[in-house]
Amino acid sequence: MPKKLTRDEKYELYLGSVQNPEADINFINREFKKLYGKKPLVLREDFCGTGSMACAWVEQSKEHKAHGIDLDMEPISYGVENHLFKLKEEEQTRMEYILGNVMSSYNFKADVIVAFNFSYFLFKKRTDLVKYFTQVRKHLKKDGAFFIDLFGGTETRKPLEESVKHKTHTYYWDCNSYNPLTAECKYYIHFKKGTTKFEKVFTYEWRMWDARELLDILQDAGFGSTHIYWEGVDKEGLGNGVFYRSTKAEENCESWVTYICATP
Repeated sequence: MPKKLTRDEKYELYLGSVQNPEADINFINREFKKLYGKKPLVLREDFCGTGSMACAWVEQSKEHKAHGIDLDMEPISYGVENHLFKLKEEEQTRMEYILGNVMSSYNFKADVIVAFNFSYFLFKKRTDLVKYFTQVRKHLKKDGAFFIDLFGGTETRKPLEESVKHKTHTYYWDCNSYNPLTAECKYYIHFKKGTTKFEKVFTYEWRMWDARELLDILQDAGFGSTHIYWEGVDKEGLGNGVFYRSTKAEENCESWVTYICATP
């Protein structure tokens, strides 16, 4: 029987390959201040997984609070042990994990709600995505903001496996299939440690939503305004991690990742 990664190994590799909570938080803080001239203090991280971003959020100050919502106990249990318990005791009191559904109603409102890592792509029907975005809007403060990320490009809708080498491992992003008639797709994440490749560590069965669709759906869900961002490039023509508001992409890239911000 092929060797499997442990729970901790699986999430450690994921966090070391995919997530950058500090960069996301810096982007949110900057754009929120542009919108409202102040700092956002209360975060709700939907589909939070291990809750790494939510835990990083409360480290900013004693005023910051965070809630992480996810249906899956496995990543939450990892997050409690490896993110929450590493916070100071006082910081832990301002971070709440919720084992629950993002479609449910909760008794708090947030300054910022995020659905990152393309998590909302699991909603394959437009009506379901409208319902989710409507629930989000209801749980935002009147001067709040909803942030999502999305990806696309000419290479993202055809079978293709890309790899990135890190110090301790290699990360693989595998587009296994794409149906152009339904926009449904299947992606895998694989990892390689040493000489052993661990296949299909994470599986994603999604619908690929494009930017124009999402802007329209956010409007249908009752959001008052939306902003879309594009990433700048460095001297080599590669993404430089600096995102700016734009309604026109500089080019039809083979692969890109960007953000949308919606306000009530």
